[in-house]
This record gives sequence, structure tokens and C-alpha cells, in this order.
Amino acid sequence: MSESGFDMVACLERVRQRDEEAARSLLHEIYPLVMKLVRSHLPRRTSEEDLAQMIFMKVFANLDQYSGAVPLEHWVSRIAINTCLNQLRAEKIRPELRWADLSEAEADVLQSMAAATADVDAVQNLAARELVEKLLARLSPNDRLVIHLLHLEGRSVEEVKQLTGWNASLIKFRAFRARLKLKKHLKQLLSEEGRCQKSTTNCGVC
Repeated sequence: MSESGFDMVACLERVRQRDEEAARSLLHEIYPLVMKLVRSHLPRRTSEEDLAQMIFMKVFANLDQYSGAVPLEHWVSRIAINTCLNQLRAEKIRPELRWADLSEAEADVLQSMAAATADVDAVQNLAARELVEKLLARLSPNDRLVIHLLHLEGRSVEEVKQLTGWNASLIKFRAFRARLKLKKHLKQLLSEEGRCQKSTTNCGVC
């Protein structure tokens, strides 16, 4: 039984017996977790409510497969993350990010990050977070996910392992590769900014 007095085991058993009130109670219990994950990993072309509904449908449709070997929250989280990943892959969005797309605050953050040779661990304010989100949109779904979990949410490798099912070596490799890609995009943006500053006419980028 949880600290809130919610008896998860009893609720699950009632849900499996098609108890609608228990199903509503379970939905209420897992709703905050699912929405937090959806908002962290939301594909651009899918509304958060639509994606959450997809996740809830999968959770209830596969509830008989939940063995209880891991906490329900971990099992639900893995379904949620995999659903988000599949949606990202389906959309295949890799928008080009140009210097002109950045706000003044984001441009200042980018220059500061480059001057300090910092990476995504340097996210300290809203402008920095928004800039990193734009850069993350240039990565593959798996690379974007591992950076989000490790660096933006501050999860450990073991936590990422539980959420994704990936082994520790794969997680570390993907994180290393993703950081290299982010630094490459940072360098490209700064190169664009330098060309624009040197040009006395419209450079076509600005």
C-alpha cells in the first residue's frame, strides 16, 4: 500500500476482473507519471492528450502481462517512453536549426556555452533549456531520449536502464555519441553566426 493509502495490488486485481471503479482509480494514480513523461518526450506533431490516451490504452490492454516483478511505475514508464519513441520515429522530424531561428536570449546562451566549452549539463535557465530542446530535435529519437533522461532529468544510468530496457554500455555509448552530435550542431550554429557578422549585406541566413 502506498503512503497515500492506495492499495496497488488490490486495485490491479480488481481491474483485471473488469471493475470500472478500480480502473478509474488506477488511471488517477498513474496519470501524473504518464503526463510528466509525455511532456518530456512529446513528438511535435502529436498532442499530449492524444499521446497520453495511446499510453493508457496500451497499459490497460497489456495489464495481464504485468507480473509484479518490478514496480508498476517502472512498467508504465517503459510503455510511455516506448510509445513516445515510436511516435517520434513515425514523424521522423529533423528540422534544420539556423542562427536566425534563435531568440536573442538563446543566441546569448549559445555564445556563453561555446565560450565555456560547456555541454548540455550547463542548462541553468529557460533560454538555455529552450535552446537545448531545439538542438535535441536534430537528434534521432534514441539519442534525444538518452540526453533528456541523463542530463535534463538527471537520472542515473541504472534508472535509464530500467526505463528503456537498454543495457548500461549501450546507454553510455548513445549518450557519448549524442553529446558529440550536439557539439557538432553548436559549432555549425556558431559558424553561421560568424559568417553573418562578417557580411555587410543580407547573408541569406539572417
